[in-house]
Amino acid sequence: MTLKTSFRSGLAGVALAATSAGLAFAQATAEAPAAAVPNKGDTTWMLLSTILVLLMVMPGLALFYGGLTRSKNMLSVLSQVTATVALMCIVWVVYGYSLAFTSGGSMTSFIGGFSKSFLAGVGPESTSDTFTKGVVIPEYVFICFQMTFAMITPALIIGGFVERMKFSAMLLFVLLWSTFVYFPIAHMVWHSEGYLFTLGALDFAGGTVVHINAGIAALVGCLLIGKRIGYGKELMSPHSLTMTYIGTALLWVGWFGFNAGSNLEATGTAALAMINTFTATAGAALGWLFIEWMVKGKPSLLGMLSGIIAGLVAVTPAAGLIGPMGAIVLGAISGVVCFFFCTSIKNALGYDDSLDVFGIHGVGGIIGSIGTGIFVAPALGGVGVADYAMGAQVWKQFVAVVIAIVWCGVGSLILFKIVDVVVGLRVAPDAEREGLDIAEHGERAYHA
Repeated sequence: MTLKTSFRSGLAGVALAATSAGLAFAQATAEAPAAAVPNKGDTTWMLLSTILVLLMVMPGLALFYGGLTRSKNMLSVLSQVTATVALMCIVWVVYGYSLAFTSGGSMTSFIGGFSKSFLAGVGPESTSDTFTKGVVIPEYVFICFQMTFAMITPALIIGGFVERMKFSAMLLFVLLWSTFVYFPIAHMVWHSEGYLFTLGALDFAGGTVVHINAGIAALVGCLLIGKRIGYGKELMSPHSLTMTYIGTALLWVGWFGFNAGSNLEATGTAALAMINTFTATAGAALGWLFIEWMVKGKPSLLGMLSGIIAGLVAVTPAAGLIGPMGAIVLGAISGVVCFFFCTSIKNALGYDDSLDVFGIHGVGGIIGSIGTGIFVAPALGGVGVADYAMGAQVWKQFVAVVIAIVWCGVGSLILFKIVDVVVGLRVAPDAEREGLDIAEHGERAYHA
């Protein structure tokens, strides 16, 4: 072989090797696709949704609840809601997010682990999956969005026993309750390894996790703490329906982030959740309005505002799963049923659920969760689910409701008892008569 021939053969070998290496690299690249990158539109929508849910709590829920109390307790309600928001922010990033949204090993059906405590391993480049394969959002955004849910849920409970619970007891209860009740339920319902998630129970935005949870805890709390002094004998009407109206309006606006944001993407399903948050709420407002008009002879503003909240609660678990017409029916049913629970049934049983947390959130959450299994049917305008059968899906919804009620009811009872032993649940009678604004915080909401 000549030197020229040998040189050509060498070049051919190099070329062949380069070609083979290039093919191998291309094949490896094809087998390992690039990591998904968050879409700026989805990210923007989730940032906005997170802010909207915060608006629900501060100032929405604070003004809604505050206006419903007597003026001597207005500032105490604002303080309790604000302290709950701040406390849950810290608890969530320290260990709450990890317990709710990571694998829990052998206990993963019921609770997560501590692998992301103090947000270990999370950074600006970290992502969280959405409901569409290959679509992600920044993990920090998902953490903040779910943080607002963890803020508002214990804040809702406060309404069951306002005007008589110690501020210190409230804070301790929120800390314990979020740890042993809220985080496990959130994990079971929303984490892919959670028991209720794998069961196939549907909860689009928090019917069980938020509303049934809060409603049952409030009922347990008001029964244990007892009635307000003078309840049933003295007039305890709302001191400012104007404040309550403002709070309700802010809650409805913020709820679009709550429901449509739970889609985690800016898609048609988010739009479906949005229109359902309109129609179900309107249906419930009218349902409460007309049934109250028939029963009591006059339509009240407070009734319409209560109906609005009942409709928002009922549509929460169903928001991205049912059609707008089904949402109207679901909302109307919730408005009527919640009216009777907040009036006839509450009066008959004689418990003092001060701001009707159980009557609206607990009952409305149950109606919405069970109703989701019905109205998700494609024949009724719903989106359907794989292998859908109405009876089977309603049973799954029922199981989820029962587990939430039992877990929350038993857990709340134990935690209230612990708090009572440690710091005491109720303020002294003189402090209650004076009002918690002065007795607990040393300041007034109004200086007239």
